[in-house]
Amino acid sequence: MAFETTIEHGIAEVVFKKPPVNAFNSEEWAAIAWQLHELGLNKQVRVIVIRAEGKGFCAGVDIKELAADSSKITAVNQANYDTFKEIHRNPKPVIVALHGFVLGGGIGISGAADIIVASECTRFGVPEVDRGAMGGGAHLQRMFPLQKVRYLYYTGDFINAEEAYRLGAIERVVTQSELRDTALAIASKIAEKSSPMIQLAKEALTGIEDGNLEDKYRWEQGFTLQAYTESDSQEARDAFVEKRNAKF
Repeated sequence: MAFETTIEHGIAEVVFKKPPVNAFNSEEWAAIAWQLHELGLNKQVRVIVIRAEGKGFCAGVDIKELAADSSKITAVNQANYDTFKEIHRNPKPVIVALHGFVLGGGIGISGAADIIVASECTRFGVPEVDRGAMGGGAHLQRMFPLQKVRYLYYTGDFINAEEAYRLGAIERVVTQSELRDTALAIASKIAEKSSPMIQLAKEALTGIEDGNLEDKYRWEQGFTLQAYTESDSQEARDAFVEKRNAKF
């Protein structure tokens, strides 16, 4: 199993466990989306915490699956969309606890969440252009200012936890050893409150956001499909899998 879930004291903890980098294939993304949907309906759950084990939080999609069969992009797109929606539109607050690299689908999870805590070693990146794809901008723009998003998107450069905190995306930056306890402490504080009131608060806050996050992401996904019709897109994926520089 690519992840494990436990429920205790009203807190559901979803832990990614797919070494080495928590990069998920289409079926695994679909399973994550379904699990989050079920947790949203579970009356025992008041708050959801998502964290990971391994080198980093999440490296996004399994590029090897797409390099072997580019038609899988449709299933991956759908599963990514469902996962991010089940976080953003989940009736329960979702806290993400980040460490190491946060890439691709990891950005989507983080940008869809209600609260972010991160370890000092956290780095955010959107290498989609270098992988022959699009996506992640809508969720990244929920975290960072517009021009910062474009810089990260075009260059493929990373942003560290300190800078992300300065820009207001992260609630707290802690050591990696403190990360889980910090996320659970925030979750416990929320879980002690009236669950119906918190759910109403989340629905209200989501409703007053600027624009529709899911519609924005669906727009981006259309360009991912278009990108996959370009020979450069296949070359980018092949180069990544073969660990060489792409030749455009």
